[in-house]
Amino acid sequence: MSASDRGVVLLIGISRGIGRGLAAEFLRRGWSVIGTVRSPQDGLEALAEGTAGSLRIEHLDVTKPEQIVVLRERLASVRLDVLFVSAGISDDDVPVATIGDATFNNVMVTNALAPMRIIETFQDLVTDQGTMAAMSSGQGSISRNDRGDFEVYRASKSALNQLMRSYAARHRGETRALLLIAPGWVQTGLGGPGAHLTVEAPHTGDDLAPAVAGWRRRSTACSPQSTSRTRWRRPSRRPPDDNQS
Repeated sequence: MSASDRGVVLLIGISRGIGRGLAAEFLRRGWSVIGTVRSPQDGLEALAEGTAGSLRIEHLDVTKPEQIVVLRERLASVRLDVLFVSAGISDDDVPVATIGDATFNNVMVTNALAPMRIIETFQDLVTDQGTMAAMSSGQGSISRNDRGDFEVYRASKSALNQLMRSYAARHRGETRALLLIAPGWVQTGLGGPGAHLTVEAPHTGDDLAPAVAGWRRRSTACSPQSTSRTRWRRPSRRPPDDNQS
């Protein structure tokens, strides 16, 4: 990647899993990375060692709107090439009627409402040819839900997909690319050790992190209606497949 291809990316949720892997890859490619964590994490600064990139760590609880606003104020002078909301949580794998209100609301706010709040709040910092993306999941598919497990998690990702589509409709004609990403079943804290994919080696044959790092150059001609996702595999039993903040 040439110096002209390097940019600035805001990654929401780099503590571990896919978000951390994406931060490492953007740094390896010489990008300036602004990454958020909910609480202090050891070893994150080391991701930038030996790379041409730079890492700025910000603290953010995505469920607190006031913190989103404060972060936007701190980054007011920054222009972003990529905004990517990776943070997410899951629920207990039990029928929805047995989930308490607090758990239901927390999953829905974290996985569906918070990403849209972030996109709405930071949209004017993203360049006209930039990309705004959110981590969705194949488990958000209604037609492919033939097991009924992780019901609240599934519902939260379905809600995110619908909300992002509504955002695209409201912003029809704008030049920024909008992406919803289903990463597949990945070995993370949520995906578990039995997942088919790793952060470094997804099933498509290309690394997930390098693919994400290349979105900006490949997607500048996309309309706001554009979405992108990897193929979805359905093993007999699997936990949620995206990143945790």
